[in-house]
Amino acid sequence: MSKQNDEAELEPRRCAFFFDVDGTLAEIQPRPELVSIPPRSLAALQQLHREGVPVAVISGRPIEQLDALLQPLVLPAAGIHGAQRRTAGGTQQNLALDEQTFATVQRELAQACGEHPGLSLENKGVAFALHYRLAPELEETARALAEAFVKRYAEVLALQPGKCVFELKPRGASKGEVIRSFMREAPFSGRTPVFLGDDLTDEAGFAVVNELGGVSIKVGSGATEATQRLASVAAVTAWLEALQHALSGQQDQSIKPD
Repeated sequence: MSKQNDEAELEPRRCAFFFDVDGTLAEIQPRPELVSIPPRSLAALQQLHREGVPVAVISGRPIEQLDALLQPLVLPAAGIHGAQRRTAGGTQQNLALDEQTFATVQRELAQACGEHPGLSLENKGVAFALHYRLAPELEETARALAEAFVKRYAEVLALQPGKCVFELKPRGASKGEVIRSFMREAPFSGRTPVFLGDDLTDEAGFAVVNELGGVSIKVGSGATEATQRLASVAAVTAWLEALQHALSGQQDQSIKPD
């Protein structure tokens, strides 16, 4: 790993920070509605934002769920893996299926999932998620079902595997491309991008951040495009608190990615 990207040498005021949520800022839970961000992490994000350091969240969740998790913070955000994007100025941009196609896919997916108790279908407004966390033995069933729908609607849908989930998102949605879009705009442009994520869905973001000369940090184990690693969500909290110290000129040299 290159020492030049070591966290202890990051200058937060020259960076733009991007965070995945589930598995990165917050522990993964059996059901999405049980997830919460630790207060210490929220406090660190609030300080970064207050100090004028650009911060955005890049998640598979819809933006309205991100706002609920981050309240009272309202940050620039990308939801549904980039299918939704809210700029720093508050403008929202969406990739979306037409209403008729969306309704048809929803109806057909619900019918298919009904034949497999244990599969859970989540309607995200512009995408769908097939969850099998509560029935891990159905992974291959969920995969085959998702792949069949993406093949059937290949012109408008793309498959996004994740942790115990297969998502069907609008074609063209990508965490990497949405980070690239943010980096073309104020207040992100001209800064060093730093992206933390934990899942397959974050690899496109790592690749773009690496291309832009930034810092990519994988949370947890597994093969990755990221150049650095943090062990856990708890380690992310500690890393964020180290950034707080850095902002106040009291940087903790002992807290850094492995």
